[in-house]
Amino acid sequence: MTSDGLPPTTPPSHAGALQSVRDGADRLLALVRGSPVRSGAVLGALLLIGVAGAPLVDRAWEVFWSRPHAGRLVLCAVGLVVIVTATMRRSRLQIRQRAEQARLGSVIAVAWAVVIAVVGLLVAGAWWVMGAPTPTFPDPLPPRALDALATRAFAIVAGLGAAALLVIHYRRQRTTEADAIRAEAANVRAEKAAEREVTKLFNERFTAAYTELGSEHAAVRLGAVHALAHLADDAPSEKEVQMVIDVLCAYLRMPYTSRPDEPSGPPDQSVLPAASPTTTADLGRLRNTEHDAQREEQQTAQEEHRRQVLEFESFQQVRHTIIRIIGNHLREPTRWRGKNYDFTGVVFDGGDLSGAHFSGGRVDFSGARFFSGTVDFGWARFSGGEVDFFGTEFSGGTVDFRRARFSGGTVDFRGARFSGGTVNFAGARFSDGTVNFIGAQFSDGEVILIGAQFSGGMVDFGEARFSDGTVNFRGARFSDGTVDFFGTEFSGGTVNFAGARFSGGMVIFFGAWFSGGTVDFRTAELSGGTVDFSGARFFSGRVGFSGARFFGGTVDFRTAEFSGWTVDFFGAQSSGGAVDFGWAGFSGDLDDFEHARGTCPVGLREAQTQATPGVLLFPEAWGQRPGQEDSNASVTEPPAPSNP
Repeated sequence: MTSDGLPPTTPPSHAGALQSVRDGADRLLALVRGSPVRSGAVLGALLLIGVAGAPLVDRAWEVFWSRPHAGRLVLCAVGLVVIVTATMRRSRLQIRQRAEQARLGSVIAVAWAVVIAVVGLLVAGAWWVMGAPTPTFPDPLPPRALDALATRAFAIVAGLGAAALLVIHYRRQRTTEADAIRAEAANVRAEKAAEREVTKLFNERFTAAYTELGSEHAAVRLGAVHALAHLADDAPSEKEVQMVIDVLCAYLRMPYTSRPDEPSGPPDQSVLPAASPTTTADLGRLRNTEHDAQREEQQTAQEEHRRQVLEFESFQQVRHTIIRIIGNHLREPTRWRGKNYDFTGVVFDGGDLSGAHFSGGRVDFSGARFFSGTVDFGWARFSGGEVDFFGTEFSGGTVDFRRARFSGGTVDFRGARFSGGTVNFAGARFSDGTVNFIGAQFSDGEVILIGAQFSGGMVDFGEARFSDGTVNFRGARFSDGTVDFFGTEFSGGTVNFAGARFSGGMVIFFGAWFSGGTVDFRTAELSGGTVDFSGARFFSGRVGFSGARFFGGTVDFRTAEFSGWTVDFFGAQSSGGAVDFGWAGFSGDLDDFEHARGTCPVGLREAQTQATPGVLLFPEAWGQRPGQEDSNASVTEPPAPSNP
């Protein structure tokens, strides 16, 4: 309290003063916002005040600059204006939004005020630069002065009109842009709403379809499979397509129930006691009763078996339909290509994937079983991505890769087991990319590679095992790229390279083991490129090169060992290129080069001197010293088949 009993007064703060000024400006804008007439009246009043107060401004200007430190005061005022402007709570965006919400008349009035203020500042600045001369006002106005005033008045009106037009066009442009932005935002919202609606509809249909896929009736499941396939075709995005594929593959991975066995035969008839004259009729009736019971029991068992078979075949049809639908979509350029297919552990007892294109993505057959029926991959294309048959078992039935194309990407048969049945790669082409048979086991059954073409890329049979059964490379073509049998073991059964053509690229049998069974290179042609048997071991069995032709390229048997094995070069021809038996060892059974034709391979004579006597047989021409060979020895005809 003060001495006079009144409460102390506190000066208004700087923020409060700014708020008061802002409120006054808002009230003024609210007054002129109603109509253009009111805005014009306010503008006229401002002009009147400006004209009438011009001498007062001049007087105030003189008084201000006559005071000491006037320049410092101006600089301080400018600094305060900058600080206040920088610390204003309203951002430019808020001011712009408020200007856009204001009426057109208000915006024009504000624009005129800004123009007048800018012109006034420019005039004041020019006047100050000219030394602030004192204006003189003559008492009588001559006509020329009146004409000049009228001209300037028209100029002022034209300038204000131009400012108004600029404001109108700017406001129209801003309105157009705002409408476009709002329309675009509305379109985006509509598209998102449509996507949400489509996704919602997809989820509803998807839920209904996969729920029916678990029905106990095969017909319902079959309908669900077709519904899911159509749903994938209409899916809004790639994610939903993959979702449908995952569900279909998951159904194939469900536990597999094999075909029910045939019912056992009729039970053995019990041995009845010998009939006596007094019991013959009774025993006859007893036998008839037992026969009727057995027939009824057998008929019941057959009907139950028939029902089980029909049930099995109906559910089998669902599985085959899924495989067929996948194959149909992979034959055509649909969105099903390039996706991930998880067939891990699936049991295949038939299905048609012929002509399918596996490109991009990952197709996983690891741990699957092909054991009956026919699974057709004929004319399929494996390019790009990764196809994995790791640990897959091929037993029974037929798996047909006839005319398939393996190019690009990786196809992995590592650790696969080929036993029983037939796996047919006849006419398949392996080019580019990598096909991997490392550690695969070929036993029983038949693996057919007749007429297969190996060109480009890498085909790796490293450490594979060929035992029992038949692996048939007859007429295959090995050119370019690399085919690697490093460390492969050939034991038992038959491995047939008869008529194969080795040209270009590299075929590696380095360190391979040939034991047991038959390895047949009969009539094979080795020309160009490199065929490497160095370090291979041939023992206990038969390897035949009868009628083979070695010309061009390089065939390398260096450090190979032939022991306990019949090696037959009957009618083989060696001309051109290089066939090298350097440091090869021959022991055990007879190794027959006696009827070979052409030039003696490098290192074979030295091998004869170190071989067991009588084991290695040469033509007479090869046994002579250099320079003493018969000129016709290289074209000696083989003996007649009856006298080998």
